[in-house]
This record gives sequence, structure tokens and C-alpha cells, in this order.
Amino acid sequence: MHQSSQSTEARIAIEPGFVWDGQDAYLFDIDGTLLRTRDRIHFNSFAASIRHVTGFEVGFAGIPLHGNTDTAILREACRQAGIPGEVLESQIEAILEAMRQTVAEQRHEMDLVRMPGVEETLRHLARRGALLGIGTGNLEMIGWIKIEEAGLREWFRFGGFSDQFPVRTELIGHAARKARELAGAEARVCVVGDTPRDIEAARANSLSVIAVATGNFSFEELLAYRPEACASSLTGLLELTRTEP
Repeated sequence: MHQSSQSTEARIAIEPGFVWDGQDAYLFDIDGTLLRTRDRIHFNSFAASIRHVTGFEVGFAGIPLHGNTDTAILREACRQAGIPGEVLESQIEAILEAMRQTVAEQRHEMDLVRMPGVEETLRHLARRGALLGIGTGNLEMIGWIKIEEAGLREWFRFGGFSDQFPVRTELIGHAARKARELAGAEARVCVVGDTPRDIEAARANSLSVIAVATGNFSFEELLAYRPEACASSLTGLLELTRTEP
């Protein structure tokens, strides 16, 4: 397990009146937000599982991966490969289960890097009484495996995943409902993510959002979507808190 470092000067933009560490519950994306995967175990499981179950070969050219969901990626790859819809629908659960098992069998070979300031931020928010959850496009088993292998499982009580929700907006809505079941019906829920799709999913569910430029999108690209808070990394937000009077 490695910890990524942040060498560039922190950049932060926060909307007036928004207290980034004062929300009741947080939904953290995984890839690009909490950690980075330096292996291809998860990615390779798509094609291998489709091949194993259906016999079809698939490619991923032109399919957006960052901010997408596992189930949406899988469906689009199958569509591009010409797999008949009725074949996919009859086999999709078997494909998803093959993906889960493929990743589980190789979990100890994963090469994961925590993004800057992740554990410190989770500890800070937990100490302030916040409920911490996951909101990710990963399949549930795969998402929890990554969290566990990164040594972060203790911080999270629940999550929203893509097993039943190919559309990110829907899985974030599901996770927000679970957050309010645990933290109260009026709980202020905040999404933390690294892509425009995280911001759009938060907006569609009337949730606040913290965007971090630790994935494939720059600070400027994320800021253009007007999140309540935008930072080059979580470390920058923590440093801002420490320097406030």
C-alpha cells in the first residue's frame, strides 16, 4: 500500500457559506478520489468475464471510463461487440459475478495508491461526527475489496454501487437515501469525487459536492462545473482548515 504525494501548491475554491467539513454525511467516490489503481486487474476483468460467459471478444475504444459505472461500461462494450440484447440480458448477472470473482481471486496482487490526505481527511470528518459512505461506479464487492486493500474499510458504514444502478445519478440517489436513514431525514449529504459525472450526479440529487483534482480532470475543468468546493487535493482542504483562525 502506497501513499501518493502532492508536490504542487494547493489550489482551493469554496462557495461562500459552504463549510466543507461541516456536512452530516459524505459519499466518497473510490477511483481517482480515495485511491489510484496501478494494476489492470479490475479493468481486465471486464473482457475476461464477458469472454468466459458468452464467448465474445470485446473492446473499449470510445467508451468513457472515468466517472462511468461498471455496469454501463460492460453494457456498452457488449453493444459495440454486437452481442445480441437478449443474450446480454440472460447472461449479465453471470458476467458480473465472474467479474467479482476474478477480482477477488487477485485482490492481493492489486497495486493501490492512496490519494493525498485521504486517511487524515476521513479521520477529521469522523471526529466532527460525520457519517462516511461510498458512492462509486464499482460493483459492490470490487469496491469494498479496493477499500479493504487500501486499509480504509474502518471509516465507511455503507455505500452506493453500480450492481443495480448503471446510471451514476441513480446510485448516488440510492446512497443518499441510505445516508439519511442512518443520519436523519434532514441530513446534509455531500458527494466527494474527481470527475464532472460526480458533480452532475450530486446536482441531480440536490446534494452538495466537493471536487478534487486527483484523478484525470484538472482543477480548472472541475471548477467550471461550479462545485461547492474544488481543491487540487484533500490535503489542501485540511491545510486550509488548520490555518483558519
